Amino acid sequence: MTNVARPASFDPQYCPGSRSRGKSLNKASSGGSLVCVGIGITLGAHISPLARSHIEQADVIFMGVSDGVVELWLKGMNKDARSLQPYYQEGKSRVETYQEMVAAMLAEVRAGKRVCGVFYGHPGVFAWAPHKAIEVARSEGYPAHMEPGISSADCLYADLGIDPGSHGCQYFATSQFMIYRRQIDPSAWLILWQVGLAGDNTNRRVATGPAYRQVLVDVLARHYPLKHEVILYQAATLPIQSPHIRRLALAALPGADIKALDTLVVPPASELQVDADVLKRLDALDRNEVDG
Repeated sequence: MTNVARPASFDPQYCPGSRSRGKSLNKASSGGSLVCVGIGITLGAHISPLARSHIEQADVIFMGVSDGVVELWLKGMNKDARSLQPYYQEGKSRVETYQEMVAAMLAEVRAGKRVCGVFYGHPGVFAWAPHKAIEVARSEGYPAHMEPGISSADCLYADLGIDPGSHGCQYFATSQFMIYRRQIDPSAWLILWQVGLAGDNTNRRVATGPAYRQVLVDVLARHYPLKHEVILYQAATLPIQSPHIRRLALAALPGADIKALDTLVVPPASELQVDADVLKRLDALDRNEVDG
């Protein structure tokens, strides 16, 4: 649920139904409110007690989740559960889709209902609609906030045994990484989300092919050798599943079988470089503290 190319192009003034109206309305007394929660990645295993409480107590929930099984599970918690999936249509701009999601949630908030947007993973990670819906609701005077959830990044750390503090981590949407000149550090981990959409600049495709991934490889080859091992990763969405972890050479990426939710993980390719001048200054400060 992410606009990977130009997220800055979104403007709440152009979201259908997002304009503030009824300025004289006492929003606090109208009862309308919005909370967006995350239910994590693995069904039933990652949801927090607070997120569950918001889902159960809402007048209506809107579901932006990974599959129909998760929707059925959520419908058992709230009788008025509405899927956001129908807003996606083949060939339809995701920009329009996300705007319609925001409009749907805000319409119920304005009607005085307690609304809960339920999203897989973390509702604020690679998800434009929850952020925008909260922003618009607040601008119109309604209580609105976000509750965090376990994201695929959290699963990735656990499944691949990565400590982001050891070398540092860089995160980019794959297409954004390709289209814009980003400054990256090959001595840190590089995480590229939505590699299955590599190079999409239309916001209409559901996948791109090997030729697009070859462009990605060419961009990465500016910083990494073609023989460098990379990882295709996808977290488990059901408790009975195992995560998908495939290791391959960077050069082999165009021909790989890429899944829709795959993340590309590029391990560090060089050693951390010490800044001798900074280290000298810090050593001097340490000596001064000891002497003082």
